[in-house]
Amino acid sequence: MDVLTLARWQFAITTVYHFFFVPITLGLSIAVAIMQTAYYRTGNKVYKKMTKFWGKLFLINFAIGVVTGIVLEFQFGMNWSEYSRFMGDIFGAPLAIEALLAFFMESTFLGVWIFGWDRIPKKMHLASIWLVAIGSNLSAVWILAANSFMQHPVGYAIRNGRAEMTDFFALITNGHLWVQFPHVFLGAVATAGFLILSISAYQLVKKQKHEVFIKSFKFGAVYASIGSLLVILLGHTQAQYMVKIQPMKMAAAEALWDSESPAAMSLFTVGDEKNLKDVFAIKIPGLLSFLAYNKFEGEVKGINDLQSEDEAKYGPGDYVPPVAVSYWTFRIMVGAGVLMLLIAFLSTLKALKENYEFKPLWYKVVFWSMLLPVIANSSGWLFTEIARQPWTVFGLFTTAESVSNTVTAGEVLFSLIAYTLVYGLMMVIMIGLMTKYAKQDVDEIEKEEELIDDSILSNA
Repeated sequence: MDVLTLARWQFAITTVYHFFFVPITLGLSIAVAIMQTAYYRTGNKVYKKMTKFWGKLFLINFAIGVVTGIVLEFQFGMNWSEYSRFMGDIFGAPLAIEALLAFFMESTFLGVWIFGWDRIPKKMHLASIWLVAIGSNLSAVWILAANSFMQHPVGYAIRNGRAEMTDFFALITNGHLWVQFPHVFLGAVATAGFLILSISAYQLVKKQKHEVFIKSFKFGAVYASIGSLLVILLGHTQAQYMVKIQPMKMAAAEALWDSESPAAMSLFTVGDEKNLKDVFAIKIPGLLSFLAYNKFEGEVKGINDLQSEDEAKYGPGDYVPPVAVSYWTFRIMVGAGVLMLLIAFLSTLKALKENYEFKPLWYKVVFWSMLLPVIANSSGWLFTEIARQPWTVFGLFTTAESVSNTVTAGEVLFSLIAYTLVYGLMMVIMIGLMTKYAKQDVDEIEKEEELIDDSILSNA
C-alpha cells in the first residue's frame, strides 16, 4: 500500500479508538456532577457512594482518553504535514485554546476533586467537579470548531497557498459547529447513561439489590432516554444542514445516484458503485424530501449531477466518496440510535415501576446495550469523515494533497503496526480496570480510601 492509504488507516484506527473514550468522559463527568449535587443538597450518603463509584470509572476512562488523544496531534505533523502547512493558521488556534483553557481547567480541577474529599469545603469540592465537566465539554467545543471548518470553511482567505484566518468570530459561530456539538454532546449523555444502566443491571442481578444501584439504574435509564431521544432529533437537524452545505454527503448516505423531486428514502439498496446506479432497491417515496425539508416535496440532488457540478467547479476528478461505506455506516448509526431509544425507554418504565427483577433475556439485552452507543458513535464519525472524501478541507484541499511527502510507506506501516499493538494492549488494560471496579462492592470503596488516607498521613 502507498503512504496515503497507510496514513489514512493509521489516523482512522487511532481516531476511532480515541473516540471510544471521549463520549464517556463528556457524559459521565456531568452525571457524576449531578450525583454529587444531589448529595450536597440532600446529605443522603447514598448519593455520595454513587458519586465515588461512578467517579472511579470516570477517572479510568479519562486517563486512557488523554493518552490516546495526544497521539493524534503528532500525526498532523508526521503523516499529514502538508495539511498542517495549509491549515495550521486556522486549525492551530482552536486546538491551542482547547489545551490552554479547557484541558488545563478540567485537569487542574480534577486533581482538586480527587484529593479534596473531606479536605476542602463541600461547596468548593462540588464546584470542582462541575468545572471538570464544563472543561471537558468546552474541550469538545474547540476541537469541533476545528473539525467544523474542515466540513464547512468560513472566515478565511487563501494567501500564498495557505488558508489564513480572517474572522475568528466566523470560526466559532460556524453553523456546522452548532449542529455538530449538540449531536456529539447528547450522544455522550446517551453513552454515559447506557454505561450506568448496564453496570447497575449487572450489580442488581449478580449481587444484592443495593440502594446505590437501584438509584443508579433509574438515573441511567432516564439519562440514556434523554440523550437518545434528543440526539435523534438533533441528528435530523444536522442532516438538514448537511443537505445545504455537503449535498454529496447526503447523496452518498442514501445511495441517491440521480436527483429526485420528491426524493425517496432508501430502506435497502444494493448498488453498482462503479457505474453509479442501483442493482436493487427498496425505497419510501417522498420521505427523503421530508427529512431534508420537512415537507414531502423538494429536490435532493443525486451523485451523478453533483459529480458534474464539482467537475465544473473544481476541475476534472472523482468527487464521489465511497458510497457503500457511507451508506452502511449511516444506517448502522441510525439503527443503533433507534435501538438505544427503545431500550432506554423500556428501562425507564421498569425503573418507574420499581421493578428490578430481570428475566435472563432482558438482562442480557440491557447489559450488552452499553455497546450500542459505542457502535453509533464510531459509525457516525466514520460516516462524517469518509463521506467528505476526497476532501480534507471541503472544497479547498484534498486528502491526497494533505499527506506528508517526506515519509515512506515503510515508516508509516511500522508506526501503524506499533500504534495498533500498543492501543490493543491499552484496551485490554482499560477493560480489565473497568471490569474490576464495575464489579466492586460499593461499600468497600470508602473503606479502601480511608486505608489509603491513613497510609498517606502516617508516611507524611
